[in-house]
Amino acid sequence: MIPEDTTELPRLPNRDPNGHKGTFGTLSIVGGCALHESPMIGAPTLAALAAFRTGCGLVRLAMPTPILIAGLSLEPSATGIGLGVDDERNPIAGSDTLNLIGDADAIVVGPGFGSDRARNRPIAHLVSDCIGLGLPTVVDADGLNALVTGEMLARIDLARCVLTPHPGEFVRLAKARGIAADPTDESERPGAAAALAHSLGCVVVLKGAHTVVSDGTKSWVCDHGHACMATAGTGDVLAGLIGSLIVQLREFDFSLYDIARLGVQTHATAGERWSKRHQADAGMFARELADELPKVISELR
Repeated sequence: MIPEDTTELPRLPNRDPNGHKGTFGTLSIVGGCALHESPMIGAPTLAALAAFRTGCGLVRLAMPTPILIAGLSLEPSATGIGLGVDDERNPIAGSDTLNLIGDADAIVVGPGFGSDRARNRPIAHLVSDCIGLGLPTVVDADGLNALVTGEMLARIDLARCVLTPHPGEFVRLAKARGIAADPTDESERPGAAAALAHSLGCVVVLKGAHTVVSDGTKSWVCDHGHACMATAGTGDVLAGLIGSLIVQLREFDFSLYDIARLGVQTHATAGERWSKRHQADAGMFARELADELPKVISELR
């Protein structure tokens, strides 16, 4: 039986009044899909917006070159890194590109990649290469699915990773590790997240109502949130938010587990604030959720 963590969240440190953009860290966000039949541009740019709204100093958007300019037009505060594409327009990255991605304090990889359908699993290899750079890495969305389809979970070291599956992604990850648990059963969710975190040696954020964060030895359940958050893009916001906190707290004594807890709490509280502000239970855009983040973050200092 995994104990439920009821400890208080740590406070965020005060922001350095003499700091500059370099002080507050650099985050690389790797994602996007350039396939003609199913392009995806918004997911990595929403993650970038959330990273900035959370206080990150610099964000680099690494997207397939055919859609990079479109991505930067959605988030012009970011700088760009062009990913090469193969004959089917799947993203690939050579050593020079990986060096550019790795010139950061942390990485978010996966938002908007799409399915890894090519036989040689190029997306799985790209995700694995990003993790292999050795930086703290948030693996989200299609990045998680790619690791399963590419059969790479047993071959890579996830010790410096935060995985952020929704229940469907969790099932695929858990099945690959021989874990049988229902990620939608509220009574099973803390144990399910802990089992996967222990198996993979990482931090797992099992999203959904009452999101669970586990490091494999303990699980924490968020008691905030709102149904208005059940809309496209809010998961991308969470990934960028957690990545942003990682880079800003790199010089402080915060574990990835506690950073993930802070990110989840901030995200859920922002959803509550939007609902109260608009007196509505639905209709929120993910970018509006990101716009609620600065005040919530300030209150956690």
